[in-house]
Amino acid sequence: MKTAVICFSDRGAQTAIKLCGVLNIARTDVHSTEKFALKYGFTAHKAVSEGMKSIFTQYEAIIFVCACGIAVREIAPYVKDKTTDPAVLVMDDRGQYVIPILSGHIGGANALAETVSKLTGATPVITTATDGARRFSCDKWAAEHGCAITSIDNAKAISAAILTQNVSVSSEYALPEKLPAGLVRSIDGEKGIYIGIYEKEPYALTLRLVPRTVTVGLGCRRGTTEEVISDAVRQVLGEYKIDVRAIARIASIDVKRGEEGLASYALKNNFPAAFYSAEELAAVPGEFTESEFVKRTVGVGNVCERAAAASGGRLIVKKTALNGVTVAAAAEDWSVSF
Repeated sequence: MKTAVICFSDRGAQTAIKLCGVLNIARTDVHSTEKFALKYGFTAHKAVSEGMKSIFTQYEAIIFVCACGIAVREIAPYVKDKTTDPAVLVMDDRGQYVIPILSGHIGGANALAETVSKLTGATPVITTATDGARRFSCDKWAAEHGCAITSIDNAKAISAAILTQNVSVSSEYALPEKLPAGLVRSIDGEKGIYIGIYEKEPYALTLRLVPRTVTVGLGCRRGTTEEVISDAVRQVLGEYKIDVRAIARIASIDVKRGEEGLASYALKNNFPAAFYSAEELAAVPGEFTESEFVKRTVGVGNVCERAAAASGGRLIVKKTALNGVTVAAAAEDWSVSF
């Protein structure tokens, strides 16, 4: 987690230096006013607030070493959404307490506070309701297990319900015998959580937690745009009721590495992209939809299915052609743990 530290005093600077040591943070990732930055080798700002916009967007976590009120005023103009805001913590300048104040669950502020506590001896002050009540936290669990949350509003409703009652949970994967406090195994109910890559709504109010386990294998004509690729993927996965939020990565043959549309699609969606040689694709075990034309063209009889399966997953969507794009998908093995 790329972390910035912000301090405003000599005592705070000493605590910041301690954090650099235990969290492996470079001193250039510590931001302060010119007076203290020049003295300790930090990144200097005439006023930290002048650099706060870039700090807030460039780092995954920010630790303020100061009073809570200062931190709140500094970040207030830039707070937008709990799904995208960085984790923000406050530590007093003596390093006695560490308090998550933003993105405790999804952003990982609570987890980072626990880490800082163990490494420095500071006391963590966790104020999120489900943690205080020792009940299941759906957004925390989703963040820790690489799952997308389909609805923040539904997540809030489920979290509120869990504080006072047991909420139903079901999954396309086997659930452990022992469930955390706040969850009960059931396939129906007024409110519930469904864990899986498919677009299922088993409850009157369903929160779907979607594991990012799907590799989408792609082939395309030269010059195919990002928009056409995106639309093809959405339509093909939609036919199988697979949530596009389950996509973990895309894959293709190495001759497509320079395709601007593919590169743009991966970049826009923050998907890692894997490219394989014809020899590597040909060596992927399994039964695939072969084409002699494709084999003559690129050296292997199927690109999208083999590229999808190259990640080691099982093929769940066979080759489908749409508007010059071929799409296939494979899902890696995954399990539910609490």
